[in-house]
Amino acid sequence: MTDSAPAPTLATGLVSALSASSPGDAPTGSTGPSAARTDGPARVVIDLDLPGATISRHLYGHFAEHLGRCIYGGFFVGEDSEIPNTRGIRDDVVEALRALRIPNLRWPGGCFADDYHWKHGIGPREERPRMVNSHWGDIVEDNSFGTHEFMDLVELLGTEAYVNGNVGSGTVQEMSEWIEYLTRADDSPMASLRRRNGRDEPWKVPFFGIGNEAWGCGGNMRAEDYAALARQYATYVRDHAGNEVTRIAAGASDSDYSWTEALMRAATNLESKDGRPGPFQAISLHYYTMSGPWADKGSATEFSEEEWYRTLSRAAFAEELVARHATVMDHYDPHKKVGLVFDEWGTWWNVEPGTNPGFLYQQNTVRDALVASLHFDGFHRHADRLLMANIAQTVNVLQAMILTDPDSGALVLTPTYHVFAMNAGHQDASALAAHVLLPEAPAEVDGRELPMISASASTTGQTALVSLSNLDAAEARTLVLDLRGRAVTGHSARVLTGASTAAHNTPEQPEAVAPRALDAVREHERGLEIDLPPHSFVTVELQLG
Repeated sequence: MTDSAPAPTLATGLVSALSASSPGDAPTGSTGPSAARTDGPARVVIDLDLPGATISRHLYGHFAEHLGRCIYGGFFVGEDSEIPNTRGIRDDVVEALRALRIPNLRWPGGCFADDYHWKHGIGPREERPRMVNSHWGDIVEDNSFGTHEFMDLVELLGTEAYVNGNVGSGTVQEMSEWIEYLTRADDSPMASLRRRNGRDEPWKVPFFGIGNEAWGCGGNMRAEDYAALARQYATYVRDHAGNEVTRIAAGASDSDYSWTEALMRAATNLESKDGRPGPFQAISLHYYTMSGPWADKGSATEFSEEEWYRTLSRAAFAEELVARHATVMDHYDPHKKVGLVFDEWGTWWNVEPGTNPGFLYQQNTVRDALVASLHFDGFHRHADRLLMANIAQTVNVLQAMILTDPDSGALVLTPTYHVFAMNAGHQDASALAAHVLLPEAPAEVDGRELPMISASASTTGQTALVSLSNLDAAEARTLVLDLRGRAVTGHSARVLTGASTAAHNTPEQPEAVAPRALDAVREHERGLEIDLPPHSFVTVELQLG
């Protein structure tokens, strides 16, 4: 194929318009609230009797890659470790994630997935061949954590597996045989091989990725070239023994809407409401939040007020990306049959001083917590198209839920973990529109408006959950929950914040940032009045009549 421009398509004008209006790296504007406030508190209007799309529990998904200390030393310590474990898997990590009701776990990558050959990770561990993890630290991987260990982890967690296959350096046959090995029940060649390796019954694998970041580390492909391969590889990821697979094509980075369009043009059976789309059923999206450029992303714990607001503005941009990619998808798929899977998101900072730069280990502060809350507010508002989202990553890498100390073995729950926990009630609930009305004009930060209050809400019938974020670094805010359509018979609230915007948890201070009861909630003629501390995340649970 030549480097000439592709032929125009039906959505070329739409994609061009979306790309042209992307903020990109616009100059930074003001660092905080830029307009004087008028009298009166902020207001969040919620119609409790108008439920919308279901917020899939899979929007609270997770990601575990063979990267740094995520797998080895994070999830997996081996049977001989002094750290309590079950078949080598850390018991305390499993306990902490079960408490989150973790809905799914993506593995083995990430960029690692397109170097990974699954047959090297089965059979007796001492006989498994080694490989070089060229993407992450250029270290030797011994394949001691492979398919059986991952599926054991999935079962211990009580979660669902999202397995990411190898397109970049793998074959169609290799991918086809992996799903057969995992899910087939009879005496087929791969099912028989699985039994010889100690597992009689097949596993359930509801999600399977067709490569990863094919535009970059997964092969440096052009969109049309990968779209053709996605159709081919997905065809051979078959449904075995009643295991229905959602095949996820490797989607765009950031605002590459033309990549999304190429994949949507390659999808089939989108004309009617009936039947599954094919040969893949979802496409992915990756976007990371940082306060600086790629070469100097910023410190996790040492940042200015300007960097605080710039980070939150860039986190809020994730929702805009979802909306614009969804617009391209709507053009080809008006019935919303193809899911959007935001399977890599979160903060990406410079690594902690003194750590391996290829291991991507970073601390996690109040700022990271509000990055997460902003993402979830946006996810809830686009629950009609978003099928899944996976934060990067679960343990010891990037915006982790859990940090483990390599010397003492101590486990620390991060502020981001607590946002997941406080928001757990949104899983599989019906979204409620939450209209934020502020007494001041939004600040302009990094070329876009950034309101200082963010909110979302959902209901499960007799209860509702409201999530509120005060993005103001220094000032507390009072707001009114204007609750309409149903009687509220009771309420309780929790708050997550810290002594500063950079507050974080350590083995010595594991609860410097942890949820606490919020008593500053009062009845109001419109519903409830709430005082939000500066740089805080609050959830309010409502009992409905």
